[in-house]
Amino acid sequence: MRVTVKYRLVFLVLMVLSFVIGVQWTPETLASDTDKRVLYFISALYFVLLPLSYWYCIIKKGAQKLWKLIVIFSLSSLVARLSFPAEIAHYFEFIAWLRYPIIAVLLVIELYLIVSVVRGLLKVRKLKGDPRVGAVETYREGDDKSLTIALIMASEATNWFYSIPWFSRNHPPVITNINLKSAARWHVLLLITGCIVASCSSYLLLVSWSEWVAIIVSSIIGYTLMSIVANHRLSRYYSLYLMRDNLVINNSLWGFMVVNMADIASVEPQGSSELNKDEPGTILIGCGRGNVTVTLNRPVVYHGGMGQLPEPMTVIHLSVDAPQQLINALNDVKLSQAA
Repeated sequence: MRVTVKYRLVFLVLMVLSFVIGVQWTPETLASDTDKRVLYFISALYFVLLPLSYWYCIIKKGAQKLWKLIVIFSLSSLVARLSFPAEIAHYFEFIAWLRYPIIAVLLVIELYLIVSVVRGLLKVRKLKGDPRVGAVETYREGDDKSLTIALIMASEATNWFYSIPWFSRNHPPVITNINLKSAARWHVLLLITGCIVASCSSYLLLVSWSEWVAIIVSSIIGYTLMSIVANHRLSRYYSLYLMRDNLVINNSLWGFMVVNMADIASVEPQGSSELNKDEPGTILIGCGRGNVTVTLNRPVVYHGGMGQLPEPMTVIHLSVDAPQQLINALNDVKLSQAA
């Protein structure tokens, strides 16, 4: 596991613990000095410890943008509005007022989602590869924000493209397969079972409070079934292939790289020495030990978090089924380009 992923998990655990402790320990009233001290402590957790942890674990260690701090401040404010005593919670009333523009934005997003699904279905009929590759080709030398938005826009079409075999019938042939757990049948069956259980459970838990909310939440959870199927088919059949002048590397649906062949300095088998996965600019994709090392002329972005957590890489270690086949294919392409 890479250092950046470890730090993300550390922050996630810290955030969950902080909110659980905060909600459980928050006094209902400020009747005594002890209640006030407890509330000061919880406030420090929400608005000091968590933002500092987010800055260190996500922004500094993960090389993300500073503006993303607003995410954790907004989340802490929302929890404070819902759990703090009434005499303090009203200071976070602005969060409650935000629900009206948020609802309006959500309605717009819902309408846009319907339109994007229809447009995505029309587009993927004739596509010959991952829609995200086109987004990276268009914006890789431009603004990072434009690329982020483009990847978000392409994600819906990507899910449909890989979840339905007929849409991906014209996909470029795979060179070899990366050894990924998400390619296993047991993995996809486990995720599908978990998704169905989560969808049914959310409905049963929420229906007594609001039937509409229960239907919406369970439907959103159930909709992820398409992503689960797309993730499995992408990992099993299309994890490593050439598209135009690019080597496309898919670390399941979660992360991917689009490496221009001109940016590849060398492709060679991985030796017996231990890999240093924590070295900056180095990534291991695939389960077990890497057996192919791709060295780059310049940093190329690894788009983690389904494209929302970019990290520049200069060395890629791959664990593939047929390492020599990959080495020969890439060297042949480089020789043909040099000729």
